[in-house]
Amino acid sequence: MGTSSDVIEYTIHDCSSFSTNFHPENILVDNPSNSKSRWTTQNSEPVHWILLRLNNLSILTNACNMKEFKVYIGITPENMTQVLHSSLKNDSIRESFSIRHHNSAGRCFPTRFIKIEPLSVYGQSFSTSIWHVSLTGIINEASVEEVKRDYDQFRETRVMQHILKHLRQRRLLTPYNSILTQSGVRLEHPLVTQLYESIVLTGDWDKAETILHDISVAGLFDQYLKSSHPRAVWRELHDTDVNGDIPSVRSGHAMCIDTKRGYIYLFGGWDGHKSLDDFWRYDIKEQRWAIISTSTSLELNAPGPRSCHKMVYDSKTDCIYILGRLHDLDKPATRAQSRNAEIVPTNSSQRVSVAADETPTLSSRPMPSPEFYRYHCEHNKWEHLDIDENGPRTIFDHQMIIDSESQILFVFGGRAAEKDFDYSGLYSYDVHLKKWCLLQATDSAIPSRFGHSMIFEPTSRELYIFAGEREDRFLSDMYIYDIATNNATEVFSNFTSSGGPQPCFTQRAVVDPSLQEIYMSVWISHWLYRYSSRPGKWEKIHTFEEHQKRSASPSSSPSQDGTRANPPPRFAHQVVYDPDSKTVYLHGGTMMVDSDLTKLREGNDGLSEEAPMKRLSDFWKMTLWRLSSSELIRRSAYLIRQQQFKEMCKTQAPVQSLIYLQNHVSQVVNHDDPNETQLFRSLLTYLLDPSSPVSMSPASPSIGYAGLETSDLQKLSPSQGQGGLEMQTSEGPYEKTLRPTQESLSQASFDQRTKTFEDILEFIADDAKQPAGSLLDLVDDLL
Repeated sequence: MGTSSDVIEYTIHDCSSFSTNFHPENILVDNPSNSKSRWTTQNSEPVHWILLRLNNLSILTNACNMKEFKVYIGITPENMTQVLHSSLKNDSIRESFSIRHHNSAGRCFPTRFIKIEPLSVYGQSFSTSIWHVSLTGIINEASVEEVKRDYDQFRETRVMQHILKHLRQRRLLTPYNSILTQSGVRLEHPLVTQLYESIVLTGDWDKAETILHDISVAGLFDQYLKSSHPRAVWRELHDTDVNGDIPSVRSGHAMCIDTKRGYIYLFGGWDGHKSLDDFWRYDIKEQRWAIISTSTSLELNAPGPRSCHKMVYDSKTDCIYILGRLHDLDKPATRAQSRNAEIVPTNSSQRVSVAADETPTLSSRPMPSPEFYRYHCEHNKWEHLDIDENGPRTIFDHQMIIDSESQILFVFGGRAAEKDFDYSGLYSYDVHLKKWCLLQATDSAIPSRFGHSMIFEPTSRELYIFAGEREDRFLSDMYIYDIATNNATEVFSNFTSSGGPQPCFTQRAVVDPSLQEIYMSVWISHWLYRYSSRPGKWEKIHTFEEHQKRSASPSSSPSQDGTRANPPPRFAHQVVYDPDSKTVYLHGGTMMVDSDLTKLREGNDGLSEEAPMKRLSDFWKMTLWRLSSSELIRRSAYLIRQQQFKEMCKTQAPVQSLIYLQNHVSQVVNHDDPNETQLFRSLLTYLLDPSSPVSMSPASPSIGYAGLETSDLQKLSPSQGQGGLEMQTSEGPYEKTLRPTQESLSQASFDQRTKTFEDILEFIADDAKQPAGSLLDLVDDLL
């Protein structure tokens, strides 16, 4: 399918209202200098909207230049789906928004109509206005028709799957099997079908547990495992060099990692009194520090003391690049004379200053030479590189990454370290050509900033830029820059409102492309951002101790030495990531003293004007503990053995049932989890009354029961439908063929087995199981 984006032509189909001389057709023309070139609504209308009709069926991928708004798309005006909820800035700069054009199953869908619904405006006394809308996407007729055919087929299949699910839940298995055979539609993975038959239809419990292992081997648990909440396992590293030395206390230093050899490099920083120029290497395998140079300024073509610089490792050439600096040239007489007094990020946009006499300062004197260096690791040799007129000035608190495959460096943001202290834009540096290029100016689609984060996604060749500070304000936005097209798209205008961290500054972030996850260290917390789908999902990473406090229960965390300690809150630290071992390494930074830290945690406004700081030299590593497939097998086996025990209580002597409970059910219980043990003890009531229900809470954080509620079980039982039709849910002909020698299965047992099966389905990948939701809910949507 063609993937190139073209301009999509459209006409105005309808709108809620418009003011005189401000017709909706005005948005077809991009003329920001003409005050009448816009669509403006009438204030009398409670809800405002404008409906666009594309000239041809297309796949919409972007919408370009109201404040907050929503966008809906659909093939017809009567059936439209929300694909965007975002906001515009109050300026004349064009903004581009990525439009969701895939459904939850990953299927691309076309559109003919686009509805824009303004929700709020800048200034309560103004009517809603839209100046211009430009659309881009795929308009190639053959490609769009292919997508439409695929999407129509997907909808037909999904409807049939809902019908099959509905029939099977209601024990209408004969028509279910007939439709399944004639239509050729696959409801689920064959292993899941075998699991259903073993649990619900035949009650072959041993076979069901065997199938669980087959399901795990087939990778059907992988989606759930990847989406499960990880727990941070921290361990402090006390390794030294051969003389017992380690890098001294510092913040604002730089680190990079050679993942192939297992080396972490550390250079420079600020120790509270002066900038540093020592150069270190940590050997991950040998667990040993080694000092490469005690003072690089004494070496030929090497960088001098500095902080707030950036350093990257190029795996293709075995070289390290260093760019930028903040030098302690002149100390200000007062705090007001220092523009860059260190700022402590808090849980809001609050800013806390630290003593200016301990902070490196901006200099009004120009730097003597470009601060761009290359270190050849194999030859232990420095090289001073030039920055031409197309490159950045001497900057600090910027971000830099390297695409080793294409041999291109990317630098974004930061502030000039001399004269006017301007913000810096987005630049690239071609290693082969030795040339710089300005890709995005300072006031372009991505607002310039400093103290932000930037990561490189190698598969899509995109830059993720987020957070930082601009104009004395902490940011919580995120942009994705497409290297191939030189286009930037705002993903979040405020990721805090989407479940992400508070606006932040000097946070640190690393990426794992294989997992499509970004790990972010923000002062007193750590976050995980999954970007497999747009706009992505934020999730706070808790330690095991935090998880225990939140769940009020012990957890099955690793019990090795050092895993219980966590690094204290800090900023201006450095982190690197080893994707092979899935390990984050953290070093140094600045922390507040305990008294002010306590006030900051509690949100107390009574912080000292200049909070005392402490630089750190500690070194930590963090791994994320995640659920394993063996844990899901255990949880599923627990569900199966519970159901087997309940049925034994109805058909066998209490002594035999009790022995099974003690020897077999107990075997798959996590006795360290009070939720599981409480449920286990409650099973004893079945020995006294086999018909008594045992509540399996869907909210249990360990078991993860998210199956049918009591109301859903009632729906599965015989019920009086409209028109006086009573559904027959007894054993049908097809079901009898599966149990020719067994007694008929009661409806209550069928319902319980179905619930057990659907509880286990929560662990199965979406594309391998019956669709979520109920056919009854789909009918409600049509009423």
